[in-house]
Amino acid sequence: MERTVDAGPDLATLAGAVGDATRIRMLELLMEGRSLVAKELAFGTGVSPATATVHLKRLEQARLIRSTRQGRNKVFRLATPTVARMVEALMTVAVRGPRASATPEPLRAARYCYDHLAGRLGMGITDALVRDGHLALRRRAFALTPSGEGWFEAFGIELAPLRDQRRQFAHRCLDWSERRDHLAGALGAALASRVFSLGWVERQPDSRGLRVTPSGQRGLRRHFGITP
Repeated sequence: MERTVDAGPDLATLAGAVGDATRIRMLELLMEGRSLVAKELAFGTGVSPATATVHLKRLEQARLIRSTRQGRNKVFRLATPTVARMVEALMTVAVRGPRASATPEPLRAARYCYDHLAGRLGMGITDALVRDGHLALRRRAFALTPSGEGWFEAFGIELAPLRDQRRQFAHRCLDWSERRDHLAGALGAALASRVFSLGWVERQPDSRGLRVTPSGQRGLRRHFGITP
């Protein structure tokens, strides 16, 4: 008599979807948070557009990415922040010993982790906010303190709309290169957007890496006491 296995998460399908070098590279490229067309993902993974289309269909069927129309183009992005956290967790597990030193320096210095700041820049900002008493560590998230409420508002970030979003407010995300938690969630995304709008960081071409501008260096020293 065959044993009945209780239905649960379909890990085999998920593993099959991400267990391919081209598809996992596509997910890495989409970790920058921007939408990309199939040709961009084909170029970034070194495959033909036709082959890229097959891989993208597989990822979409697994609900890891979603597509929308922008004019004549079909663009792709990660389906949810949860998928981004999964990819970041896989990167954390994958970094072992000597391989850590092979990580490109621009990514270790400053990068986007889906929609928030990571690398030494993200960790430096998070550490400064905790050090100055604006964030407090909790088991699974950061807590915004009363002083933090005032600080974020003064920095140009409205908190009420963030709390209305259907996502975690101040999630703790494990940084795969620094191996510690940085600020993510709605608050982390708003902080990254504000830093970008101030012109403190610029995107690196064809990379999740970020370049800190001269005005960013001054602003980061003044507001966070860090020198990137």
